[in-house]
Amino acid sequence: MAEATREPAARTVVQQCLYAKLQVKPSDQNFEAEWVEIKRGMVIYVCFFKGADAAVIPKMVNCLLTVKLSETDSGKHVPITDLPGDVLIVPQATLGGKVKGRVTQYHSNASKELGMELYAEFIAQCQRELENHPKWAESGSVLRYGTYGNRQVLQLNTNGPYTHLLEF
Repeated sequence: MAEATREPAARTVVQQCLYAKLQVKPSDQNFEAEWVEIKRGMVIYVCFFKGADAAVIPKMVNCLLTVKLSETDSGKHVPITDLPGDVLIVPQATLGGKVKGRVTQYHSNASKELGMELYAEFIAQCQRELENHPKWAESGSVLRYGTYGNRQVLQLNTNGPYTHLLEF
């Protein structure tokens, strides 16, 4: 029997990194640009789709923080909490794009208001989950995140193109 296909509520791309630096506020005539940075860990790009609600977030957080994608010095794959490593979350609406002709359209993305609300809740749940993991909390690892609705300027150093697409 064929499975019913359903549209995802969210799409993420996870990239392990050695260092990442993200601009969270662009410069203007009065202020320098503001940046956040992480050391060894992972970058999570996240996009929410129409029909998404807060019920998808616990599943996302559990999967992303427990999946064995982080590589130790010995080559073993472990969850980010066991590395332990830093986490950088980047809102990335372009993950919802579909090519139509020669143009990319984003009609399936959540509205800006809903996306912002879900993004804030996603960050809050990630922070709570990470802080409740003793090894991660004691390591001095950090969670940093981008600003929803801003163009994301990112500098990234990796030890290989170890990137995964996960849909929820």
